[in-house]
Amino acid sequence: MNIVIVGLSHKTAPVEIREKVAFPPTEMEAPLQQLLALPSISEALIVSTCNRVELYVISRQSSAAVVEMRQFLAAFHGLDIEKLQEHLYDLEGTAAIQHVLRVASSLDSMVIGEPQILGQIKTAYGYACEYKTAGLILNRFLRKAFSVAKRVRNETAIASNAVSVSFAAVELARKIFDSLDNKTVLLIGAGEMCELAAKHFVNNGVSKVLVTNRTFSRAEKLAEEFDGTAVNFDNFQEQLHRVDIVLSSTGAPDYVLNAKKLKEICKDRRYKPMFLIDIAVPRDIDPAAGKLDCIYLYDVDDLQGVVQANLKERGKEAAKAELIIKDEVAQFQSWLATLEVKPTIVALRQQFEQVRRAEIERTLSSLSGLSDKERKAVESMSCAIINKILHHPTHVLKQATNGDDGSLYLDAVRTLFALPDPVEQDSDIE
Repeated sequence: MNIVIVGLSHKTAPVEIREKVAFPPTEMEAPLQQLLALPSISEALIVSTCNRVELYVISRQSSAAVVEMRQFLAAFHGLDIEKLQEHLYDLEGTAAIQHVLRVASSLDSMVIGEPQILGQIKTAYGYACEYKTAGLILNRFLRKAFSVAKRVRNETAIASNAVSVSFAAVELARKIFDSLDNKTVLLIGAGEMCELAAKHFVNNGVSKVLVTNRTFSRAEKLAEEFDGTAVNFDNFQEQLHRVDIVLSSTGAPDYVLNAKKLKEICKDRRYKPMFLIDIAVPRDIDPAAGKLDCIYLYDVDDLQGVVQANLKERGKEAAKAELIIKDEVAQFQSWLATLEVKPTIVALRQQFEQVRRAEIERTLSSLSGLSDKERKAVESMSCAIINKILHHPTHVLKQATNGDDGSLYLDAVRTLFALPDPVEQDSDIE
């Protein structure tokens, strides 16, 4: 049995292609059942996110499965398969196992170390379990992927550094204040970046959120989301003495905060530190304010510098994660191979034993003059012949579990001797 993948991602397809092959999370039963119904597929799972759509299946006929999966993806979404082909990739065996473990560990994400992908794969697995399209191998494989992702996070610092501008701002604020508990943040602007930053600040302990915007209704809407307070844009500066952190992102052509006013605010605050984040272009805050003793001013370039440095650090940690995955791939391959080798050897021996017994009974029935001792000798000889014949093939099959061509030997033996598919038996892969 092989793990086979067909899919596309942000690396192979633009968003206008990815959105056409996406599967709505609330409508997964039909595609999962259709995928499972394909002739060469025995288990199936679909991962569909904004950055990737991938089909994970179990198949004994990898080449046929790839063709069927590609056709399914195009037909299900009503797309021209010829145009879709150029964006698709397919993986099987070792490459497929490694790919899924890397995806779950966020090594294949647009932002290395982001945590969302693991939750998305768990959701996909939940649907496969709910609609009974995941069997023994996918169940074990996905549980292995989850444990590997956990190991990567525990044994590396791949997710410890901020790699978004909004979270980099929070990271810097924590360095300045040690703790954000009981701190007040003022958002100047009510756009997406301010909203995202507010979420990070609140999640890290900020106790009060003030929001100001030229359109007061938008300020009210964002403030309500964080149980905060909307402030009229015309007089927001009167609130600055209460504020520890300011994040500004407007489209104003001129400064909305100048150095002179901030110097007065510092005096009113008795020179307690203020952290100002200016992510607007053109800038909202007078750069001269950064020279004031109590002001810590960072603009978008400063934050991008932090992000790039952190991305570099994540890259170093990713190298450690790759070694973990290499080890885990070998473990899972060993289990997968053992899953089929033992039943195949048992079936092979059972078939030879049936033939031996039939021939012994036929032969002994025609030799009525033999003594019990002679009958036992003939019986022993036939057993010895079978054992000698099967010794080398059995040894080769067992050894093949450690190599990439193990499945070829198994398929060959099952085909040559017309053996049934091995009975799937659970086993420990941890």
